[in-house]
Amino acid sequence: MNEALTMVAPGTPLRDGLDRILRAKRGGLVVVGDGPDVLSICSGGFLLDSEFSPQRLSELAKMDGAIIVAADGSRIARANVHLMPDSSIATTETGTRHRTAERVARSIDVPVLSVSAAMSVIAVYRNDSKHTIQPIGWLHDRTDQALATMQRFRTRFDVALGNLSILEVEDTVSVGDVVAVIQAAEMVLRIAEEVDGYLVELGEDGRLVGLQSGELMDGVAAALSLVVRDYCVMTPKEGADRTSIVDTVVDLLASLPSDELRDPVRVASVLRLPGALDEVESGLEPRGYRLLHRLPRFSDTIIERIVDRFVNLQQIMRASIAELEQVEGVGQTRARSVKDGLSRLAEASIFERYQ
Repeated sequence: MNEALTMVAPGTPLRDGLDRILRAKRGGLVVVGDGPDVLSICSGGFLLDSEFSPQRLSELAKMDGAIIVAADGSRIARANVHLMPDSSIATTETGTRHRTAERVARSIDVPVLSVSAAMSVIAVYRNDSKHTIQPIGWLHDRTDQALATMQRFRTRFDVALGNLSILEVEDTVSVGDVVAVIQAAEMVLRIAEEVDGYLVELGEDGRLVGLQSGELMDGVAAALSLVVRDYCVMTPKEGADRTSIVDTVVDLLASLPSDELRDPVRVASVLRLPGALDEVESGLEPRGYRLLHRLPRFSDTIIERIVDRFVNLQQIMRASIAELEQVEGVGQTRARSVKDGLSRLAEASIFERYQ
């Protein structure tokens, strides 16, 4: 469906032709694809094989029947065609043109576009999906609202993540602190996904919106994954495959309905954290992945070895340079970087806490 929506995005020749049909208050049925499967359900009409242009599409829509366009939209293959899809294919539409469009899309894997003169709308059918093209003004209004909401949740996420860093250094993290970061991060990612849907329909008009959305979600997914890796409860057996467990938990969070995502106890249960109402403020110990990733020139492999050796962040911070050097691949230089880097993060956190 996204591929089909891209073909009819504002600024494309096909969309221009469809808009011309709408402005002329006419209807139309366009099949994007002229392969053997499509031709097998075509009857009558005219063989054109002419170069595509919006003007030609609009003029040909004056005739009854469907218009067959090449799969890449470069040529108009046929016009005034009578389509004969299998009548036994289920359809939820009532109008003749829309019923035909839905049946063709369900029987052949091609985009089918239906222009309604009565409703002044363009509907896109692909397989079992239908999408109604929204006016440009409506799309811009919705993207503006989505970006404003996304900005609020990004601010909430940044504040919650900053607080989490301070609490990790002070060893006073609670379940509620972790859940607050998870909830804000997941909301940012969900709104970004919604904006991406609008961007497909906006086409070139959505370029600036895409830049804003990309900036707002920058680093959120990575931070979410690291927070989950830091706090998700794992059995000793599962610890050998942390990446798989983390990916599973992140997917579970993404699949939570909105009302469950707002429930701290439900989110805590996905992370396997204490979730009873009287345990939401219970203390937690981070493993240290996220803060170690803030240090320069440390690979995932080295960070994994450090965590395996010292278990949690507080023990990593208390470890001496000599103890850090014993970790395979660390050495004196990296050991000093860990020690100095975490000390600077601790000092910065204390300064931010009490300024």
